[in-house]
Amino acid sequence: MNGNWNVSLRIDQTLRIAAIWEEHVDLAKATVDLVPQISRAVDLICDSLSKGGQLLIAGNGGSAADAQHIVAELTGRFLRERRPLRAIALHGNSSTLTAVANDYGFNEIFSRELAAHARSEDIFLAISTSGNSGNILRAIETAREKKMVVIGLTGESGGKMKGFCDLCLCVPSNSTARIQEMHIVIGHAICELVE
Repeated sequence: MNGNWNVSLRIDQTLRIAAIWEEHVDLAKATVDLVPQISRAVDLICDSLSKGGQLLIAGNGGSAADAQHIVAELTGRFLRERRPLRAIALHGNSSTLTAVANDYGFNEIFSRELAAHARSEDIFLAISTSGNSGNILRAIETAREKKMVVIGLTGESGGKMKGFCDLCLCVPSNSTARIQEMHIVIGHAICELVE
């Protein structure tokens, strides 16, 4: 009995892994429709960097990891040796993040950083799979007040942030995991072209 259960579990596991791969591949094919918008994002970022601007990025959880990943590719290198490009993940300073969250509330963590560091020639890349994260929406509001260009990276509906971004890249899915997978593919495409 126990041996049969293990075989059945292994088959179910294998089928689920194959299904995950199929979901990923299907979404990757559908996300190709975003190529013109991704190209526009590259143009906006390059224009900002060429004028001495910087790319400021924010996200929560896995999206925070994506923000750091993109920043690492730009400030380090992606495919070739070149000068470091100006990019900052807004949650990178844990003392600031926890102080602002404690003193002003979690919805202010990115907004306060933008208020301190951002200028009108900078770009704000807001990452939220739902498009409804309160701290991301508040940061977009601050970016708009500073006359920054706002690029959104989100899921299918775009959520509330869609209407407040200059450019919103909406991955055509409602699955957080699949959206995040496409976000890093988009992030890599941006890094390669900006580089």
